[in-house]
Amino acid sequence: MMVSSDKDKSEKGSKGERRRLKGYNLVIPAILRDWRAFSILLLLHPIFAAILRPMFSLSKIEHKMILPPHLLSLPLVEALKGELERLFLDKVIPNLGLCISVYDILKVEDGFIVPGEGAPTYKVIFRLVMFRPFVGEILDGKIEKSGPAGLRLTLGFFSDIHVPVHLIPSPNRMENGIWIWLYGSSEEGVNEMFLDLNQQIRFRVLSIKYPPIPNEPKNDAEPFAPMEITASIFEDGLGPVSWWE
Repeated sequence: MMVSSDKDKSEKGSKGERRRLKGYNLVIPAILRDWRAFSILLLLHPIFAAILRPMFSLSKIEHKMILPPHLLSLPLVEALKGELERLFLDKVIPNLGLCISVYDILKVEDGFIVPGEGAPTYKVIFRLVMFRPFVGEILDGKIEKSGPAGLRLTLGFFSDIHVPVHLIPSPNRMENGIWIWLYGSSEEGVNEMFLDLNQQIRFRVLSIKYPPIPNEPKNDAEPFAPMEITASIFEDGLGPVSWWE
């Protein structure tokens, strides 16, 4: 499988099941299925696409695939697109991001049948819509979880976003599982700024990692995340949106 990113050419610049698909460097994350409808809106509405384009990109992929016999009665492009969606949709491709949808099919080379297969094999060149924010990008999400290690944020369709304690505004303290920013001074008075769960929050992307799948996961470990984002809210204008209204 060969991949290239349209975004890379122009700039010259969630949790998942612990398994890879045979022949692919992919891991299946658990995300909300209704994000597909949102991706269609992204593709069809130019204004919407212009606003959100930075955290999405198109990646061109060349791939040889077997078309199952039960799909041969369908038009070729329709059958290939359905099979591509089954293979790639909702999966993380290391260094490319999370696949949101199959954008289009650019080229299909004539199929051939490998002896013993019983189904045609096609070489397909196509493009995928990928979720891949750039480092330094500012996004809006919600606080999903709060704990001694910091905050965990969610975009609704992707939840492996972590804010370490040292990237939460300080001085701070934790009370009843909720982080509180102690804003002000002893002379002027201290205001307690709460970071409540499900609160809308604005954050900056600091890094994106694609960790390797562990050979033997620990029994007490959280489910493996094939894509992890580290974020910060330790800047003016970041943190709960209500702070700055």
